[in-house]
Amino acid sequence: MPPSKSTSAKSKKAAANGDRGHIMHREIYEQPAAIAKTVAKHLKNDIIFPGELDAIESALLTFEKLIIAASGSSRHAGLAGEIMIEDLSGVAVDVEYASEYCYRSTHAAVDPIVMVITQSGETADTIAAQREALTRGVKTIAISNVSPATIVREASAALITGAGPELAVPATKSFTTQVTIVYLMALFLARKRGRMTSEVTRSYLQRLERLPDAIEQNLRTWDDSAAQFGREHARAEKFLYLGRGVHYAIAREGALKLKEISYAHAEGYPAGELKHGPNALVDEKLPVVVLATCDRSDPDSVLRYRRTLDVMKEVKSRRGPLVTVATEGDREVEEIADHVFYVPSAPELLLPIVEVIPLQLFAYHVAINKGYDVDHPRNLVKAVVTE
Repeated sequence: MPPSKSTSAKSKKAAANGDRGHIMHREIYEQPAAIAKTVAKHLKNDIIFPGELDAIESALLTFEKLIIAASGSSRHAGLAGEIMIEDLSGVAVDVEYASEYCYRSTHAAVDPIVMVITQSGETADTIAAQREALTRGVKTIAISNVSPATIVREASAALITGAGPELAVPATKSFTTQVTIVYLMALFLARKRGRMTSEVTRSYLQRLERLPDAIEQNLRTWDDSAAQFGREHARAEKFLYLGRGVHYAIAREGALKLKEISYAHAEGYPAGELKHGPNALVDEKLPVVVLATCDRSDPDSVLRYRRTLDVMKEVKSRRGPLVTVATEGDREVEEIADHVFYVPSAPELLLPIVEVIPLQLFAYHVAINKGYDVDHPRNLVKAVVTE
C-alpha cells in the first residue's frame, strides 16, 4: 500500500514541530512513510517480491538454510529476521557477523542461500562476505538502502528498502525498513513452502500495512516521553537493555543506538540471562531498559511476557531504575516500572518494528541532554568502506 498523502504530510508536520535541528530526529519522524513505501515497493496485489527473486528461483526451491551476514544495526535486523523466518516459514537461519563470515569453514552438509544486509551497499565487510559466498557457489540476496551500489550489482538478487537517503550516521529509518523486508521475506518463504495459506498471509500483510499509521499516531507522545526520560537518565554512564525472543534483537539495537550517540556504555542481553552475570551490575545507578510488549493472542508471547515481568521485579528489588516499552493498556508493567513507553498492539513478530522507535528517541534525548552531536558521532562514519 503506498504511503498516503495524509501520512506523508503528517510526518513532515510532526518533524517540523518536533525537530530540534538534528537530521536524526527528522529521520526518526520519516519512518512511517519509509515503512509504507517499503511495503508498497515489494507487495503487489498480495504478491510478495513480484519478479524480484526470479533470478534465484531454482535455489529457492532447494536451499536448506538461510545464512544472514551483516554488521552493526543491519545485523540486528538480521537477528530479528532469524526469529521471524524460522517461526513463520520453518527455514533454518544462522546470523553471522559479516566481518567473521569469510573466516568460517565452508558450508558443511548444507545447501544455503546467503542474505547480506547493508544500509549503504558499500560496507566493506559485507561486500567481502557476499563475494566469499559467491566464490563458494552460493546464491545471494542483498538488502540495501541504496540501489546503485556495489553489493546490489554483485548480488544474485537484490531487495531495496524504501527509506530513501539517510544522512545521519545512526541508522533509524534504514533499520526499520530492513526489518520490514525481512518480515516480508518470512511471509514469502512461509507461503512458498506451504506453511501458510493465502488467507492467513493476507491477514499478516494487512496488519503490516496498518503499521505506519499506528506509528504516526504515537510519534509525538513517544518523543515527549523520551524527552522526559532522557533528562532523568542523561547522567547515567552505563545502561542495560533486556528482551526475550525476537525482542532481544531490539534490545541489542536500542543499546547500540544509545552507545553510538551518547557515549554511555550500553549492552543488550536476553532477559533470561540477567542472573547469569549482568545482575551483578544492577543498582540505583544502572538504568535497565526492558522490552515488555505482549501479543495477547499468542500464548508463547504471553509466556515470555510473564517471565519478563519476573525479571523486572528482580531489577526493582535491587533498586534498578526501569525504563520499559509495553503494549498499550498494560497496567501490570506500570506498577513495576519507573517509566513506560506504550506502543500500539500488534502481532508478536511485528512488534519489533514499532518498539524500536521509542528507543531511538530515548537515545536521541539522552545524547542531546549530554550536549553531543547526534548526527555525526565521534569516530563513526555512515558507511564503513574499509575492513
